[in-house]
Amino acid sequence: MEVPFAKPTLTGEEGAAVAAVIASGWVSQGPKVQEFERRFAERVGAAEAIAVSNCTTALSLALHVAGVGPGDEVIVPSLSFIATANSVWTLGATPVFADVDPLTYNLDVAAAERAITPKTKAIMPVHQVGLPADMDAFFALADAHDLQIVEDAACAVGALYKGRPIGSLGPSACFSLHPRKVITTGEGGMITTQDAEQADRMRKLRQHAMDLSDLARHSAKGVVFEGYPERGFNYRMTDMQAALGLCQLDALDGILASRARLAARYDEAFAAVPFLRTPYEPEYAQRTWQSYCVRVLPGAPVERTELMQLLLDEGIPTRRGVMAIHHEGAYPGVTADLAHTDAAAAEVLMLPLFADLTDEQQDRVIERVLAHCTALAA
Repeated sequence: MEVPFAKPTLTGEEGAAVAAVIASGWVSQGPKVQEFERRFAERVGAAEAIAVSNCTTALSLALHVAGVGPGDEVIVPSLSFIATANSVWTLGATPVFADVDPLTYNLDVAAAERAITPKTKAIMPVHQVGLPADMDAFFALADAHDLQIVEDAACAVGALYKGRPIGSLGPSACFSLHPRKVITTGEGGMITTQDAEQADRMRKLRQHAMDLSDLARHSAKGVVFEGYPERGFNYRMTDMQAALGLCQLDALDGILASRARLAARYDEAFAAVPFLRTPYEPEYAQRTWQSYCVRVLPGAPVERTELMQLLLDEGIPTRRGVMAIHHEGAYPGVTADLAHTDAAAAEVLMLPLFADLTDEQQDRVIERVLAHCTALAA
């Protein structure tokens, strides 16, 4: 049996919604984007949401509005998708890597504090694979050193921190709507903020800093001309994507529940395997289960990558766990102590997990993982 690694959950209503947008003649950024922003903000408890082209541009825009620019440093985890660091680099700033907590794989607060220098402008905690970082500790650290916080919440739509939705906690949080995430618009991103003035500036900056939106211009009763008071970007979302996103928001609770049920089945199946560590969840957090990461511990009879190959040979794709950015050629020469990052990058793999994964497909994954581990341990 071939088992897919991941696929987006579509409700069947998306096609009709997108078709209606096409029929309206308004396919670029317009009224559906505005509606999607309002609904997304309501869902995550934010005052404002700003739709953009993807999460990388969301992070860059949030950092830009936070005052990050050339010569500044931003503390980030190396254990993250490379977009985390790239969003800093696009502004002419420098990503400074700090180590992660060995259990949560989120940026470690103490390691972040050790990385602070006079050039540090901001800290970017990542809610890794949908598990919230310890945000109260990061807000306290930022206050103590007069730093900005921008949350990389790419995988965290629907996650909770101490009962509060990610997106409602701090100055800005940036979400991904890529097909590998919990909900999708094909490509897309969203920034949430509690600051109306900041939101207004972001909406202008995403459209070349135009001071009059297309929607406002087309709705005007008289002739009006837009202006460009500062330099901006082309980070827009289309109304077709927003129509898809609105359908996905309606399905979010069901998607989260399905992912949680499947994760619990993996947890139960692997709990008794001594050299497999199932995901850790601190009491303060409720994750999205965007991915299911299992760790092959040192001393196991099979190495992580060897197990991945054995499974792939049987039609079961996996992925390495979260990458370590400082191991990539794009960011050479890192000298910081990132021992926990290095270990996690070498030992963690992701098993198939998506809301429509059937029990039969998951049972196949579980059976083959256990079979290989048992056979190799014998």
